[in-house]
Amino acid sequence: MALRCPHPRAMEMLDELPPGLAGDVAFRIFCTPELSQHRSADHDILVARARFHLRHARWHVIDTPAGDVQTYVYEPDGKARGTVMLVHGWTSEAAFMTAFAEPLRRSGMRVVAFDFPAHGMSSGRRTNLADCARAMLAVCDRFGPIDGVVAHSFGGFVALLVAEGGPPIDHAHPIGRFVLISCPNRLSEVTRNFGRALKLGPVAQRGYERHLERVGHRPVATFSCVELLRNIRAPVLVVHGRADEEVTFRNAEDIAAAHPSARLMAFDGLGHRNVLFAPPVFRAVMNEFAPDRKGERYTEQREARRA
Repeated sequence: MALRCPHPRAMEMLDELPPGLAGDVAFRIFCTPELSQHRSADHDILVARARFHLRHARWHVIDTPAGDVQTYVYEPDGKARGTVMLVHGWTSEAAFMTAFAEPLRRSGMRVVAFDFPAHGMSSGRRTNLADCARAMLAVCDRFGPIDGVVAHSFGGFVALLVAEGGPPIDHAHPIGRFVLISCPNRLSEVTRNFGRALKLGPVAQRGYERHLERVGHRPVATFSCVELLRNIRAPVLVVHGRADEEVTFRNAEDIAAAHPSARLMAFDGLGHRNVLFAPPVFRAVMNEFAPDRKGERYTEQREARRA
């Protein structure tokens, strides 16, 4: 979830600006997904390959308070026994979550995925956590009820916010269960890391965070998955790679410890992105949404050993 300026000189210029203006510019950079340092030189090639797997979905453009968002629906062969939503991370798009779509569809689930505003094939160039939550809420209301969510990274923040239903959205959409993959816990940790990357001073950092509080209607200091989970009763499976350098494993431990029905599955050798393409993670997700979930604890322990 770290972001960078579009040009090295921009960081020097930001450092030279008055602190208040520097905070304003930092907020605009933070809300521009295409400026992510994780978009590699071959990003467009990777996107084209990933989007190939969207060809079997039904495509819908959904009007939301945050603009038009592109959605993708995979229908099972027979009557659906439930609906699972796939929620991607910051700077990513639904296409990178499609590895879960076909196995879930074959198991009898209807699968709904969508691109956040300013991501993938949705409209816009800038977005923020609040707009992503408003967009997801509109998609949930359109295709719900939602029996479960598989969310990666920043998508976990968004999904929990939708289920909790507090500000900045106007109502909750109940979600049956969660699989949170490589999810950060505290927004304040994300903002601190971002501020360090841009070399923001204390005044500029506070100005940038005030913008986030303005759109999110919550203090950055208290915005966390742990806090959101206090008002959510649904079961939670927390999946995290111990080799994740972008969102450290400590985040998963904190999230799992905060919820009475949360379970933690740790995988050695998996980082922030390759966790989405690991067979043991597929099996864990399929087990979570299996028609008969008896023997769940044994299966989870077995998959953790295989990883």
